[in-house]
Amino acid sequence: MNQKKAKESCGLWDSPIKSEHLAKELRFSDVLWDSDGKTLVWREERSDRGVLVRQNFDDNTKKDLTEKTHSVRAKVGYGGGDFTLARGCVYFVSEGSIFRQELSKRRAHSITPRWGQSASPSVSPDGNYLVYIHSSKSVDLLSIVDSEGAFHPSKLSYKHDFYMQPCWHPGGTLIAWISWNHPNMPWDGSALYLGQLSSGQPLPHLTSEKILDGSVTGDIALFQPCFSPDGRYLSYSSNESGWSNLYLLDLTSGKRERLLSEEAEYGLPAWLQGLRTHCWAPDSRVLYLLRLKNGFTSLIRLNIQTRKAEQILGEVTAYTHLKQISCSPVDEQVAVVASSPKVAPRVIITSSKGKVQVCRSSTSQKIDPRYLSLPKAVRFPLKTSADIDYCYGLLYLPANPKFSSGAPPPAIINIHGGPTSQYVAGYHAETNFFASRGFVVLELNYRGSSGYGRSYTEVLKGKWGVLDVEDTRAAANYLITQNLADAKKLILMGGSAGGYTLLMSLIAHPGFFKAAVCRYGVSNLLTLSSDTHKFEQCYLESLIGPLPDNQQLYRERSPIFLAEKIQDSVAIFQGEDDQVVPMAQSEEIVRSLQKRRVSHIYRVYPEEGHGWRKKETIHDYYQTVESFLRKQVG
Repeated sequence: MNQKKAKESCGLWDSPIKSEHLAKELRFSDVLWDSDGKTLVWREERSDRGVLVRQNFDDNTKKDLTEKTHSVRAKVGYGGGDFTLARGCVYFVSEGSIFRQELSKRRAHSITPRWGQSASPSVSPDGNYLVYIHSSKSVDLLSIVDSEGAFHPSKLSYKHDFYMQPCWHPGGTLIAWISWNHPNMPWDGSALYLGQLSSGQPLPHLTSEKILDGSVTGDIALFQPCFSPDGRYLSYSSNESGWSNLYLLDLTSGKRERLLSEEAEYGLPAWLQGLRTHCWAPDSRVLYLLRLKNGFTSLIRLNIQTRKAEQILGEVTAYTHLKQISCSPVDEQVAVVASSPKVAPRVIITSSKGKVQVCRSSTSQKIDPRYLSLPKAVRFPLKTSADIDYCYGLLYLPANPKFSSGAPPPAIINIHGGPTSQYVAGYHAETNFFASRGFVVLELNYRGSSGYGRSYTEVLKGKWGVLDVEDTRAAANYLITQNLADAKKLILMGGSAGGYTLLMSLIAHPGFFKAAVCRYGVSNLLTLSSDTHKFEQCYLESLIGPLPDNQQLYRERSPIFLAEKIQDSVAIFQGEDDQVVPMAQSEEIVRSLQKRRVSHIYRVYPEEGHGWRKKETIHDYYQTVESFLRKQVG
């Protein structure tokens, strides 16, 4: 017998998804195999601590590898590239230094000095050396150290502004990596390098390096070089076709070939070190790829000899978001971090037939799936003169079996950061938190987002603060015209660059939105260009224009100089230690709101940076936001 639903205003529904549950969830960032194929290691974040966990398949046991004295986290740029493992040893970054630890032991020792920051360690085929990225005092370089740490690290290459994704050729005398220079971001233009190593003592050095593809200041973005196990090929992604497709370079003949040509993404914008979207099977005859289209990810098996690509079916198709792919060195088992709208992130292993083994889940809480909303990929028209006249998003309708409402629900329009980022169809605990309370949620992939081809991303160049604001209003209009949302209860939510678009939208359309939730939002473009970290130091040159020629434009598009137009209620959240968007950016907006007595909340979280890590912070944030929104839509 069906239970009768209670009538209650949307946005006020009681939900089993509580703030304390979101605070306790694990976060998975990477997973890798050891050389023998018998051990899997992944990194999980528990509150503000990064922990490595080992699964041994001989006895099927799991245990923490790293001690509580170490938090595994690389901090070059936005982080990533936290660890690697080979030959029974794991190498991880903690407090800027690289540590070595045998898998059978609990004690780790540092092999690099404790100065600067390190990332993306990569072990040589013989296990004797590590190539890695080092950053100190705004200088990034490619370094090498012996795997025991007996000798001081040596510089390999230091003539470029940025380095990422170093990897070894199986022969042990070649390395490949990606570099780029200011004012480019890695997704604007980068170069694929091949370096020849000497057998010098005590550490090898580069005898030559050459560009295989792209340019450090060019307009082709390259991503994730990877040598085949037999040493014949070098695979990588390039967006020269307009989409990030996979390319293969035959190192013997020099022949370069695009393996796949379709309107889908096989690479990612490199916001982090250590990202991977493809891997080789051990026989060098097969590549496994992650294919992203319209926000949904699928696993592809590509036969190099026949050039036939086919999607892996079976149990793995239950997951709609996959990341950090890693292939076993002894067979065709693939490990990934996987999730779906109704399955929280987990570390899984899948076979070529799609059979899945779950190694670890991010939560032990069992949520009735009726409280979890399934996303629908939507596309809606834009009334602008730009070349691209449509926009994308993922739509989540309210989901709660106990409540109903005859009226259109309040809406949350979620604006991602970047702005070169993308909402994908994985498990979004935050979205379910609000959808189960009666909100419709639209995750907006405005023009400038990745995942829809290069032209869609690049159309925002020079127009940040304009097109993204137009798209935000268009998203709201779409919800209203489709009778999906209450026009008087439209909420904006966003962080970082998404917080910037949020503030500019409140300024452009005062009174149109009911309220907004802003996390560490950009408010002053002029000061941001000098205050932010090295990675984004020149980002505004492409998004707005070079200084000083465009100084007036920076003022016209900075929320702080237009803040008197903000009249809608705002909840502002800021990390005290944010090095990307410093606290002063939020405080300038708060002073304007205070002066004009505009309804607002301001919360500063100590020991937090650009995003929340501590469970106490996450718990307080969602409690505060829920209370704030209940007052807005009650």
